[in-house]
This record gives sequence, structure tokens and C-alpha cells, in this order.
Amino acid sequence: MRVTWDVLRNTPIGALTIGATERGLIQVMFGDRPDLVARVPLPVADEPAWLEPARIQLGEYFAGQRKDFDLPLDWGLSGGFVRDVLGILYRTVGFGQVVTYQTLADAVGQPGAARAVGAAMGANPIPVVVPCHRVLAADGLGGFGGGLAIKRTLLELEGVLPVALF
Repeated sequence: MRVTWDVLRNTPIGALTIGATERGLIQVMFGDRPDLVARVPLPVADEPAWLEPARIQLGEYFAGQRKDFDLPLDWGLSGGFVRDVLGILYRTVGFGQVVTYQTLADAVGQPGAARAVGAAMGANPIPVVVPCHRVLAADGLGGFGGGLAIKRTLLELEGVLPVALF
């Protein structure tokens, strides 16, 4: 698999490393970690024409100017149940909305699989764009691969949580 990557260093949640194939955005990772993008340690020379739109759209999202992403996604790093859950999340839970793990389990037709949905969120290779930060536990925030501080920041950006007062 040929992967092109870039690091977006100036986001409100710190650096994001994005990886892309000729099919679409395949990975978003928290931090400056191009060494881990789809297990390919170095960038390839032929950047997909739409990698720049990914940079632009993520910038617009963080600036509060974009609510929906219009990017091709390469789902090659997820399959089966994980892919099903992430697909439903991506298609149905919009900007400023939240759902519970149980709601997604019901939506995928597996009402007893709320914990498996949580594991699927942890396996999401395209966070922020595929908005696993919008999935909450029945009793609170739940977990998040980027850490709870980043989850709170993303939910605040979307107007779901009030901005913390310091």
C-alpha cells in the first residue's frame, strides 16, 4: 500500500499526522508520528491530488468554518464489525451531536455489543473525520484514543460541552 503523509502541527489539539492512499484518507493520528502511518515509515513522492483538500478541510473544521467533511476515505485499515460501526457513525452522527455506545450497538443491529462498539471506537484509524469523539458512555465521556482532554476540546469546538472556565 502506498501512503502519503503530512503533519498538521498547529491544530487546537496539537499535531495530527494524516495518511492518504490513492483511494482516500486512510489515517489520522494524534501527534507528529509519520513513522506510524499505515506502517509505512517514509512518505512517497506522488501525493494524491486531494491530500491538500484534507489539510484545508481539517483547518476549516478547527477554525469553526466546517461542520462536515467531504473527503474520500480509504477504509482499508478497518473491516467487519469495526467498519460497520464506523460507517454508521460517519454517516449518521453529525457536527454537534453525540450518541452513546449503546445507541451505535443498536444501530448496527447488535444491541448487546456496547463494549464492542467502544473497542471499535478505539480502533478508528480516522479519528476527528470519522467522529468517534462524539460517542459517549451512558454515564459520561467514556474513553478516547487521543485522551479525554482532546475529546473534551473537540466536543467544546462543536458546542456540545461548555468551554471550561479557568
